[in-house]
Amino acid sequence: MKNVKLKIPATVANLVCGFDILGMAVNEPYDEMEIRLLETPEIIIKHKDSFGLPEEPAKNVAGMVLLKIQEHYHLKNGFEVIIHKHIKPGSGLGSSAASAAGAAMGANIVLGNIMSKDEMVHFAMFGEELASGVRHADNIAPCIYGGITLVKSTNPIDIIPLNAPDLFVAAVHPQVEVKTSDSRQILKKNITLKSAVEQWGNIAGLVAGIQKNDFALIGRSLNDVIIEPVRSILIPRFDEIKSKSLQLGALGGGISGSGPSIFMLTEKKETAEKVAGLMKSMYNEINIDNFVYVSKINPAGIEIIEETELD
Repeated sequence: MKNVKLKIPATVANLVCGFDILGMAVNEPYDEMEIRLLETPEIIIKHKDSFGLPEEPAKNVAGMVLLKIQEHYHLKNGFEVIIHKHIKPGSGLGSSAASAAGAAMGANIVLGNIMSKDEMVHFAMFGEELASGVRHADNIAPCIYGGITLVKSTNPIDIIPLNAPDLFVAAVHPQVEVKTSDSRQILKKNITLKSAVEQWGNIAGLVAGIQKNDFALIGRSLNDVIIEPVRSILIPRFDEIKSKSLQLGALGGGISGSGPSIFMLTEKKETAEKVAGLMKSMYNEINIDNFVYVSKINPAGIEIIEETELD
């Protein structure tokens, strides 16, 4: 029997204009997960955090992923999973994706590396479906692949790893609740051709800027004319934080995933720290508790902390 301990990074989905197709792994915050292969078929989920998430496998994001893996491979083995979450659920920093991706990769390791990365993404999406009602991979892909990823397709799965520019990320998680399911429901069902063309140009420019390490092009392309104008109304002081961050020298940024977290990309750590300070002070002014993070883009994704063979 095998046992593996993992460090699973937070992720920033959409990267402003790339709704459901672009995502980025960051170093902070991160979850910790330990998975052990059992000789018996039960799946045991244990949480060592205070978020009160369900531990029944069919109602737990990691548990759902493991049930699907168990079913697909006709396993007689089960899994014991111990999860210590530091990425708060509902933060917009890929909390559910961390649980789902960690479960998929952990299961793959203890089963003897039987899956490709795309297959791990496939199973992890069942966890995202449980969490948000949609089988999306924009958080899962960078979690498993590392760096920045483009989800060209989820059926069939077609993940394109992109360059990971040497940039810093400043992020704030204000303690207000924005459910992914709710933030999807408020989106417009139809958009104008003019908006679509502008958005395509931004996405193409952002991918090109990432691949070329063209920071100016990245900055010009971090613009969303479809999703952000609708979702930003759910996030206090969003417009003010974004505009003042740009004045401090940030390249650009926006809503992390479905929110309420906000992220900004910068060329220098000093700028990222100034932006993070601005974010914190602006939420402190209106008495909203918050957490701020200054991080690099995480090029590796999930990290194996320890892997052991058990007697």
